[in-house]
Amino acid sequence: MERLVVLGGGESGVGTGILGKQKGYEVFVSDKGEIKEEYKKVLEHFEIEWEEKQHTEAKILNANLVMKSPGIPDSVPLVKNLLENGIPVISEIEFASKYTDATLIGITGSNGKTTTTMLTNHLLKEDGLHVGMAGNIGDSYAKMVAENDFSEYVLEISSFQLDGIRDFKPKIAIITNITPDHLDRYEYQFENYIASKFRIVMNQDKNDYLIYDADDEVIINWLKEHPVQSKLVPFSLKREQKWGAWLDKNIIRINIEPKTLKMSTDFLALEGQHNVKNAMAASLASLLVNVRKETISQSIQSFQGAPHRLEKVLKINHVEYVNDSKATNINATYFALEGIKKPIVWIVGGVDKGNDYNELMPLVREKVKAIICLGADNSKLIEAFGNVVEPLVETFSMEEAIKVAYKVAERGDAVLLSPACASFDLFENYEDRGNQFKAAIKKL
Repeated sequence: MERLVVLGGGESGVGTGILGKQKGYEVFVSDKGEIKEEYKKVLEHFEIEWEEKQHTEAKILNANLVMKSPGIPDSVPLVKNLLENGIPVISEIEFASKYTDATLIGITGSNGKTTTTMLTNHLLKEDGLHVGMAGNIGDSYAKMVAENDFSEYVLEISSFQLDGIRDFKPKIAIITNITPDHLDRYEYQFENYIASKFRIVMNQDKNDYLIYDADDEVIINWLKEHPVQSKLVPFSLKREQKWGAWLDKNIIRINIEPKTLKMSTDFLALEGQHNVKNAMAASLASLLVNVRKETISQSIQSFQGAPHRLEKVLKINHVEYVNDSKATNINATYFALEGIKKPIVWIVGGVDKGNDYNELMPLVREKVKAIICLGADNSKLIEAFGNVVEPLVETFSMEEAIKVAYKVAERGDAVLLSPACASFDLFENYEDRGNQFKAAIKKL
């Protein structure tokens, strides 16, 4: 019996354990931290051996195959040791894909991938397809493969998950955009991060598709230097495409012969130019799996978007509170600042991932009337914006940040949580940060 070792006892790790056990592996789950009680119960139910608060090398280095959680870098000594011993180390995406014949739509990018994934799933579901949504979102992909027989999967895939693929081959790949992010995991080399994103197409052939943003110079330049095997399906807000999607005034036009479609942006439930692009990408993917045009036109109007992504929370004293906690990098925050048409009280900060705040400077000068820093270390933000916006206030809890925002904001303003940073200094994750934002507002 082959031995599968799973590093990380979270959602993807436990899901992989379940699928591994089902497929006849001897499974061992090891987590250096604490495993949540709910996951321990699942592991015990499936009679999967596990350990927490340690990695016992004797029980790990005898593996035939290792699936590691995307949160564990390749640079940790244990992973290096496994690779030096010739033991394959893969991601959940790679492992689970071997056990399904479903049509795979894989979605990656620095920003927009959650919204595009949710919208694509919504369009397929509304057309009656038997679709599962997984990956970096929702339930474990491996667990879904173990328990369901979906005909399509829409997968949100991070660069960390792509680093652990070997044979993974989506029928349709989407790259929403590429901007500097997670550079701390890529030796601060943007090229390494770009290469990681493009791993999504590395096994595609001429029968597969790559949907991509033709306005993104990083993507265009990479494709010029690294031709891919798949059929290219571009989308653009700036120029007409012979094959793909483009914006003609306020009309989205799509042509992937023999299918054509046009829709007014006035009917999109989501605001902002970036969401026009997300709608184009999702519509193209849906047409390529034969979703009816009528379904796309109608269903795109009813889609409400992802929580923590430009989520309108409440209006208090004519001040709008907007939760954009999922904006963990500069580019996502740029879209938020650009999209809000009111004077902004901006809550920003957290774990900086190598940010260059200069990109935000024109928008900050034009739109931001006050900055509230919310992080364990706000020095880089103070250095960037200290002489640009007055007032700039340091806070160290969400409740404190909201109290300051409430005092500073005036009728007609928006209080925007768009941190441009990771959340792990003061919060469990971006969801926890967004939920604390919403809870603090409701206490006002």
